[in-house]
Amino acid sequence: MTVTIRPAIPIVRSFDEEKAKAFYLGYLGFGLDWEHRFEDGAPLYCQISRSEIRLHLSEHHGDACPGSTAFVPMTGIDALHGELMGKDYPNLRPGLHDLPWGRQLEVIDPFGNRLRFCELKD
Repeated sequence: MTVTIRPAIPIVRSFDEEKAKAFYLGYLGFGLDWEHRFEDGAPLYCQISRSEIRLHLSEHHGDACPGSTAFVPMTGIDALHGELMGKDYPNLRPGLHDLPWGRQLEVIDPFGNRLRFCELKD
C-alpha cells in the first residue's frame, strides 16, 4: 500500500460563534462547509474553507490552544490585502511585509490565533 499524506487541516480554538463567523466568514471570506454540535447548546465544531485551505473551528475545550499560528502559502497576496482593506472591520488593518522568504500578511482572530498568509519567493 502506498502512503499518501494530504494537507493538514488546522484546528483553531474559538470561544464565540458570532465573533468567529464575523471574522472568518465575513472578514476573511471563508465559506462554511459544515457545522456539528453533539446537542443543542453544545460547543460548535465546524469546517470553513476558502480556495485550497480548510480550517476547523472548535469551541471544545482541549481541541486546540488559543494563540496558535498557521502558516498559509498562497498566491495573490496583494489582491487579498486589497480585499481586506476594503472591508469595514474596525478591529484589524493588516499590513504587507516583505520578508526573506516572501511577501506576508498576518491576521489575528478575536481569540488570539494568527494566520500568516504568505506569497513565497520562487
